[in-house]
Amino acid sequence: MAASMCDVFSFCVGVAGRARVAVEVRFVSSAKGKGLFATQLIQKGETIFIERPLVAAQFLWNALYRYRACDHCLRALEKAEENAQRLTGKPGQVLPHPELCTVRKDLHQNCPHCQVTYCSTECLLAAAEQYHQVLCPGPSQDDPLHPLNKLQEAWRSVHYPPETASIMLMARMVATVKQAKDKDRWIRLFSQFCNKTANEEEEIVHKLLGDKFKGQLELLRRLFTEALYEEALSQWFTLDGFRSLFALVGTNGQGIGTSSLSQWVHACDALELKPQDREQLDAFIDQLYKDIEAATGEFLNCEGSGLFVLQSCCNHSCVPNAETSFPENNFLLHVTALEDIKPGEEICISYLDCCQRERSRHSRHKILRENYLFVCSCPKCLAEADEPNMTSEEEDEEEDEEGEPEDAELGDEMTDV
Repeated sequence: MAASMCDVFSFCVGVAGRARVAVEVRFVSSAKGKGLFATQLIQKGETIFIERPLVAAQFLWNALYRYRACDHCLRALEKAEENAQRLTGKPGQVLPHPELCTVRKDLHQNCPHCQVTYCSTECLLAAAEQYHQVLCPGPSQDDPLHPLNKLQEAWRSVHYPPETASIMLMARMVATVKQAKDKDRWIRLFSQFCNKTANEEEEIVHKLLGDKFKGQLELLRRLFTEALYEEALSQWFTLDGFRSLFALVGTNGQGIGTSSLSQWVHACDALELKPQDREQLDAFIDQLYKDIEAATGEFLNCEGSGLFVLQSCCNHSCVPNAETSFPENNFLLHVTALEDIKPGEEICISYLDCCQRERSRHSRHKILRENYLFVCSCPKCLAEADEPNMTSEEEDEEEDEEGEPEDAELGDEMTDV
């Protein structure tokens, strides 16, 4: 049974008129399923909607490596300077303009039973009301034999960084239903997300868990059942149902990234400074990121994923007219127009990053098939349909053989960073 649009839009935040929900969900085709369409003119740069997820969770390795985030909304909890010190490995690292850091440690709260940290009393109460009463391990937070800790350790042993999903997102789905007074309403909401065939589901699980995925999936299912079984969701705990749940999270989970340092940098960019002071600050920030890259690599943010009902209805295009972001340094997703969108026009985002979108049609299709199990037929892909079926990497190799400079491939790699 489909959830009502009232159910769907109740999770689209539109708080205090900050964003208007000028959209509707329509069936597009059997191949694409649902799509999101504008109901009125949306101007370039306008926030189309703001949405909070049904559930969200930080990635487990990310949390283990001390990327401190609110256990509910994923807001970064470190001060910007602390964040810089950890990422550079320099305990004495000092940031100019510390007043631009927005982290309020005086508002942080801990669960009185298990001590997980929240950015505010509001998040502590929201988590307790939705799912944390079921998931709180109490004094067993660090007990390796606690059922949830066994489940998390098993997940970390099969899903290594760079992470794309978390077993705890699934756990919070179950816990939400277990705690809910209206269990059917939440089951309907979770059923909104796209379904795959058995073969497609198996491909997704293989992608998440690797070559030995069948044995690993059964181990995770057994531990998941021991920790969280719920009669109202009995189908989710069968082998087929658990595989479907995995596929749902694997294809619909939207990545979330937060960073107090990034917020500080954006605030620095907005400062009105004398040209000499601007040049010095920009040089400092450039060097800071070089130091971070040398010490930490590409893992800069608190990272997790969430399930967003409206965002999940946005289909992909290699020439998107909208983009997603998390400018509030928490799990609130903003969808913003990249160009004017007319009434009746479909709102499309890109599942590829900006560098991937510049690759060849064949390369883009390869990434989309492997990760999302569909073939793109957007205007750009149709216009390039006559191009040879060759990945960008193969094209690069051909260019090298034809006498391109040795650093041509390096240029592509630097563009991808």
